[in-house]
Amino acid sequence: MKVTLSPKDLAEAVLNIQRAVSAKSTVPALEGILLSASGKHLTLSAYDLELGMTTKIEAQVEEEGRAVLSARLFGDIVRRSPGENLSISVDEKNVAVIHSGASEFSLIGIPAEEFPEFPSVSDTTQLEISQSLLKSMIRQTLFAVSDNDSKPVHTGSLFEISGAQLRVVSVDGYRLAMRTEPVGFDGDLKFVVPGKTLSEVLKLLKDDKEESETLVISVGRRHVIFQIGNYTVLSSLLEGEFLDYKAAIPASGSTEVVVKTRSFIESVERVSLLITDRLKSPVRCIFEENEIKIFCSTAIGRANDQLSCQITGGRVEIGFNNRYLLDALRNTESDEVRVVLNGPVSPMKVLPKEGESYLFLVLPVRLKSEEF
Repeated sequence: MKVTLSPKDLAEAVLNIQRAVSAKSTVPALEGILLSASGKHLTLSAYDLELGMTTKIEAQVEEEGRAVLSARLFGDIVRRSPGENLSISVDEKNVAVIHSGASEFSLIGIPAEEFPEFPSVSDTTQLEISQSLLKSMIRQTLFAVSDNDSKPVHTGSLFEISGAQLRVVSVDGYRLAMRTEPVGFDGDLKFVVPGKTLSEVLKLLKDDKEESETLVISVGRRHVIFQIGNYTVLSSLLEGEFLDYKAAIPASGSTEVVVKTRSFIESVERVSLLITDRLKSPVRCIFEENEIKIFCSTAIGRANDQLSCQITGGRVEIGFNNRYLLDALRNTESDEVRVVLNGPVSPMKVLPKEGESYLFLVLPVRLKSEEF
């Protein structure tokens, strides 16, 4: 194999592809990137047996061929290349010579035959969606994906389409995040994508709403493929029974609050200064008379704060884990939010001021009857 190409293009491709490389594996090829030169392109592939990525970049191909090189070392070499062009040549013994400017490296590669083949995905259902919309939907729900392997299906987000509406739902046992948007898709579809995959897809998606670039999602029985520009991301789907999220959402509430999101976040952040990994304590919120009073007490002291809001309904005193409350508020991406409460033991709903494009649920924490 012998190719010449731009080190800048190659560095960007390697940076993205590296995320699908296995960190530690008994199969050395999984810790590498497969380079395939043919026609006028160099194709880069990485696969950790759960997540795979490929991309093509333009190259001057003098000799076609394939080889696997260490992802970490190859990436470091490419990023530090001093020249305007970079050439890679690999001989029949899989020794790669990388030349750029005055620098030259000789690396021992791995035979391409040792790199595992991507699974073939057939009988797929295809969905086309705006990149900026999907990016926003993933960003608003990824924070609530579970990091506990006790129920693996909850370490991903549920994608559910029905009635031309796409819902992305994440749950972790303490909170729920849901985003709903209309899509041009007739029929019903349901699948669960691992959180790790969505995190990598998020980095590849563009959020320029003006350009309205789209991507294609192809869903098979056990795998999903995201076609994003020049990148193809293949992932295993998670199997199992996802939480019946509709049953978990309270149908109504006795108290409704409209509050400025930034003010609420800053107030919770202030009283949370007393909370550390060692000193945990719930944040106590009292909603009454168009005010939210917020309290916190730990072994090192006490704090209280308050902010104005609009309240409809009765007084509610309720406690929350400060991190879960802040995560929900920070991911609203709205200037004002609507908070719906139904007493001290029912989950709090966080919604946009108008409509229900997103919905976050935060479970309350039982409070001690301590007086402030």
